[in-house]
Amino acid sequence: MPKTYPGMTVECTGLEKGSTRTLFDGVFAAGGITLSQVSVMTGLEPYQIQNWVKRGFVTSPVKRLYSKKQFARIVIINMLRESLQIEKICELVKIIAGRPGDESDDLISDDELYHRYVDMLAEENVNPLDESSVRNAALAAAELCEERLPNSKGKLAHIFEVMIYAHAAAELRKKSDEAFAVLQ
Repeated sequence: MPKTYPGMTVECTGLEKGSTRTLFDGVFAAGGITLSQVSVMTGLEPYQIQNWVKRGFVTSPVKRLYSKKQFARIVIINMLRESLQIEKICELVKIIAGRPGDESDDLISDDELYHRYVDMLAEENVNPLDESSVRNAALAAAELCEERLPNSKGKLAHIFEVMIYAHAAAELRKKSDEAFAVLQ
């Protein structure tokens, strides 16, 4: 049964290290992508994406084209919104990105965060029901990141933990819904 990348409708046979980098490189080879392309790849309605831009969750597209970083932000929010309240997602984004429009205080770029997250999931040694497994995977993923600010690796490890738990919660909810559907 085909899987999809977290936060996207794009099918994959399984998560593999580097697969999202390859995907992003192909999709963005000619530059940015349009709102309709973002919509198709995420399953989000265009008005939802435009609302996120209007509310400041995502920066405005340039010449109606979304960049890799903007797309990654949309995918991350989409993935997290399945189990976290939008206010918590906003707080997480603030921790990751610091001041809007100022990349000097970013812990990590959104596209790099997403790639590292999927690479961590590809390891398949992350058991969301085992705290030490989650913590070890998050620490290992954060260790691969550049220390851009004091304690940024520590903060990134906690961010990866949140992402693992949020994604797992969403996946478990889907499984629960599927199991419930059999009863009807």
